[in-house]
Amino acid sequence: MNFFKRAWLNVWAKKGRSVLLILVSSAILMFVLAGLLIRSAAVKATDQAKADVGATVTLSANRQAAFKKMQSSSSSSTSKSSRPKMTLTPVKLSDATKISKLSNVKSTNVTSSTTVNAKSYDVVSTSTGMGSSNGGGPGGMKSSTSSGDTQIDGVTATSLATDFSSNQSKITKGRGITTADKNTNHVVIEKDLASQNNLTVGDTITVKETAGDKAKVKLKIVGIYKASSTSSSSTSPMSTDPSNTMYTSYTLANTFKGSTYAGTADSVTFNISNPAKVSSVKTAGKKLINSSKYSLSTDDSSYQTVKASMDNVEGFANKIVWLVAIAGTIILALIVILMIRERRFEIGVLLSLGEARWKIVAQFFTEMLMVIVIAVAIAGAGGKFVGDQLGSQLVSQSTTTTQTTSTSSTGQPGGGSGGGQPGGNGGGASGPGSTSTTTSAKAADTDLDISVSAVDLAELGGFGLAITFLSIMIASGGILRLEPKKVLIS
Repeated sequence: MNFFKRAWLNVWAKKGRSVLLILVSSAILMFVLAGLLIRSAAVKATDQAKADVGATVTLSANRQAAFKKMQSSSSSSTSKSSRPKMTLTPVKLSDATKISKLSNVKSTNVTSSTTVNAKSYDVVSTSTGMGSSNGGGPGGMKSSTSSGDTQIDGVTATSLATDFSSNQSKITKGRGITTADKNTNHVVIEKDLASQNNLTVGDTITVKETAGDKAKVKLKIVGIYKASSTSSSSTSPMSTDPSNTMYTSYTLANTFKGSTYAGTADSVTFNISNPAKVSSVKTAGKKLINSSKYSLSTDDSSYQTVKASMDNVEGFANKIVWLVAIAGTIILALIVILMIRERRFEIGVLLSLGEARWKIVAQFFTEMLMVIVIAVAIAGAGGKFVGDQLGSQLVSQSTTTTQTTSTSSTGQPGGGSGGGQPGGNGGGASGPGSTSTTTSAKAADTDLDISVSAVDLAELGGFGLAITFLSIMIASGGILRLEPKKVLIS
């Protein structure tokens, strides 16, 4: 009788033992599969974060260089009235165009901010306990000729601005600013400002410039947006209400600022397609600019937060796989050792009849293989449930850890390395805490997409075979070294 037939008859005859082996093997493989699924899902989540979270490189005036220049000039000046002021050089769009052509640069957002005074509408007044921040009549309160009551954030497209890409601000009517709005007077206004003045998409409003010839300019409303209620613009008693912030094309913002600002910007933000390449883009970009006037700052904090969270999950999943595999091998080996010890007489008879030792081992392996096939099927059905539960818990704990770390590091000035101005949000709602808030929100939204595929089952089957082989070899080694006569006598 060949060993395949003997294995089948033995498994069928010893139903109780076979069921016990199936249950034990299923439990072991279920946790192995859960670890494999979590590890695979963590890798997918990290790859997806590259596209969803992204990273940016911002070109702006070199504040550090400008400050040092001011200090050196100040030290040589004896008169307080003639002390120099820090002068920041506007970014040339020609330099930004060179950087936008580098590899891994997905899109470019030019930002240019200024203020104007309301003429045909009422601005939204905010009471801060220290008096109203702006006036209420037509034209608002014109506190000075250089500062208006309406914030103008010029951008390439609102979809590229941080407030909109992070869903802190959302278009509720009409559309946002796009590249097609370049050199137009199109504007997107806030919902509260529109409600207060009964304005809607298609209406025209008039503003007055605060610089140059202070001309009146008519703007056409193409969209209405809802600003975040936690905008950092409202935290300062001296700042305008966030509802008084309008988005336009950067070309219109430059027009308000004066002819000398044509072809320039406050900052230019480059969205990187692969966050892992953000350093190489920054290095290549530095070669294209005058570093004494401009600086490049990077911001991949959101990606790094998600990546750190998923790396923790992936590392723990690997530990689950190996710990369960090692423990499973030991448990199965002990069970198989006891099983084989009970079959010493059977082994002695087979050896005395001239059966090859490797065939006896192959019979044991075949018996366990039948058990493993059924165990893999059971583990495949229950592994996803276990993986979902463990994965959710791991992501929750890891996200809490990364958010705590992020919160403890807030309040530090600057948004990136290089000392540049924070960019990409178009102005109004920028602040030290905004990047941290966005990072935490995106990290919290990260979830594991756990699903069982044929590759996962094949990998699980490989682990099952490896565990079975090691268990059989450990259990069979001692007995198969004995001679048939000694086995039968004992």
